[in-house]
Amino acid sequence: MHPQALVREARAKNLDVISICDHNSSENVEQVMRAAAGTGLIVLPGMEVTTREEVHVIALLEGLEQIRILQEQVYRNLPGQNDEDAFGVQAVVNAAGEVEGINDRFLIGATEIPLKDLVDLIHALGGLAIASHIDRQAFGIIGQLGFIPLDVRLDALEISYSLGLAKGRQIYPDLADYPFITSSDAHFIKDIGRAFTRMYLEAPTLHEIGLAFRKQQGRKVIEEI
Repeated sequence: MHPQALVREARAKNLDVISICDHNSSENVEQVMRAAAGTGLIVLPGMEVTTREEVHVIALLEGLEQIRILQEQVYRNLPGQNDEDAFGVQAVVNAAGEVEGINDRFLIGATEIPLKDLVDLIHALGGLAIASHIDRQAFGIIGQLGFIPLDVRLDALEISYSLGLAKGRQIYPDLADYPFITSSDAHFIKDIGRAFTRMYLEAPTLHEIGLAFRKQQGRKVIEEI
């Protein structure tokens, strides 16, 4: 999953916009953005944060300054150290794929940030907050909490690639007011592009994606196949 290989595969799968959303970390985001420069692929800074309730939330942010602020808060509230024998090496690589460092934090663990506080922080940074894979029992907001709290202002809900948007709508009719997205959730190069979300946008920007989530100014998520 080094940056150049990731970018090549995303372009080969005809993706226009991707986001790098490592678990509780953004240290590889900038290098993928550098690898994508001049290729036509837009890379949005992101992170998949595990809240205190063990709910996964995708944070999409506008730029590197915002993702670094989020990273500081996540690291400040992330206890434990990585066990390389159990979970593997957490490498930080540059745009050429060269290892520049090792992250020894327990990235697979839960932070001490409550769900509402995390979503509020993402919004304060001008970002979008998406509940990850809500159809999964583990780390999905429905599986963990049984419901979506009314005071948690999520911008969208993600349906797992294996289920798909159409079946997601059938299973969750009570969530009709939320926009649904799906994604590859790729942990391996071969999985990039196995699922994607189509949108009507004027430009490949975070602001436009927010408009699409809110169905404003003609922008929208396209769920029909």
